[in-house]
This record gives sequence, structure tokens and C-alpha cells, in this order.
Amino acid sequence: MRRILILGGTAEARALADALVAHGVHVITSLAGRVANPRLPSGEVRQGGFGGPDGLAAWLRAERIDALVDATHPFAARMTASAAEAAARTGVPLLVLRRPGWREGPGDRWERVPSQAEAAARLTPGSRVFLTTGRRSLPVFTPRTDVWFLARSVDPPEPPVPPNVEVVLDRGPFTVENERALIRRHRLDTLVTKDSGGPMTTAKLTAARELGLRVLMVDRPALPPGVPAVDTVEAALAWAIERR
Repeated sequence: MRRILILGGTAEARALADALVAHGVHVITSLAGRVANPRLPSGEVRQGGFGGPDGLAAWLRAERIDALVDATHPFAARMTASAAEAAARTGVPLLVLRRPGWREGPGDRWERVPSQAEAAARLTPGSRVFLTTGRRSLPVFTPRTDVWFLARSVDPPEPPVPPNVEVVLDRGPFTVENERALIRRHRLDTLVTKDSGGPMTTAKLTAARELGLRVLMVDRPALPPGVPAVDTVEAALAWAIERR
């Protein structure tokens, strides 16, 4: 039986694992272990890191992996770089599965920025900011003591965090109605978010458009050169099945 490793943690990774298991493929999904009580896919699951590209390459050889799919978050640049290096060393075929990014539409007030640090630098003093870039990003915004933040994450953030922040612990999907009410209740005027893409997280963008919020959209990091990528589970499934 062919053995496929999925670097997971996303909805697309779970869907791909479910589909591959249904096709009789031995699937191992690797989760970073950063989220408590993650939603688990079908097949075998391992948690924790590999120890960089050296550790991943050794693991691919030891486990006789036939193909590798990187379906991590679009901003997991370090993991993607490790996957590309390990695949090149071992000769294991690699595919990146990334859902499409978002596109600005009529009525949006987006400003694309290359990094979270640039987003923090562009914030207007006195603004009230809806921060949805994840709990690990809070230290980037700590110097902005002239801005009030509402930060949302699945798990509690670890210090340092901005002194002027209120943290909301919640897990999506969220509705436009709920996002609109949250924005109004906290009198927010700016949204900072990453171009993660996907339908589950568009409610905040719709609410921001309706209420006229300024949006600082952090662009995705570029993929390593020469790494093939697809943007649908169906395309990734077809690629993986070809390697059976």
C-alpha cells in the first residue's frame, strides 16, 4: 500500500486525508500540535515537529513515504521550506495544496502589506483594531501602545501581548451577523488580517466592507522556487492517486 504524508492542520488537509483513505491509501497526517483539541482527519495522525528539514528527511526515509503533500496554513512558510528541502534530498514527490487567496471587491478598503510588521507600522494612532492574525502574532503589535486591539484566537496567547488588548477566544466559522455585531459593540474601525483565503473566514471581510472598515491585508509568503502547487482538494487528490 502506498504511503502518503500530509502536513496538515487545515480544512483542506482533513478533506484530502478523508478522500485518500476512502481510496484505500495509507495516509499519515502530521499536525504541529499548536492548537488544543484539533479536528482530526481520517487515517493515522502524528503530532509534533520533525526537527527541521534534516529530521523530516530522515522521517520520510524511515517511514518509506511515497509522496508528500504540504497542506499547511498558507503562512506556515518555515514548514513549507523544510518540506521542499526534505523532498529534494530524498526524492519524495512534493505537492503544495493552498486554497485560493482573497480578492478585493467593490466597496472594500484594502491596503495590501508584505508583513505583519508593516501592518503594525501603518496603524493610525487612536484607532480601534480588530486583530485576526493569530495568537502567535501579538508580540509584533506590542509596541503600538497608541492603538486599542481586539484580538481573536482559538487558544489563549502567550506573552508578550500588547497591554491595550482584549482577547476573545473563539473558533469559526463565524457569521456576518455576528461579525457585524462584534465590530459595532467594540467600535472597531480597522481590521488586520492575513490573506489566508477560504470560505470559512470571509464573514469578517464582508462585515468590514458593510461597515466601512479599513483593512490591512497581509500578503502570503512566496512558495519555494520550483515547488508545484494546486488550489483545490480535488486536484491534490488526483495528483496523489497518480502516485499509487
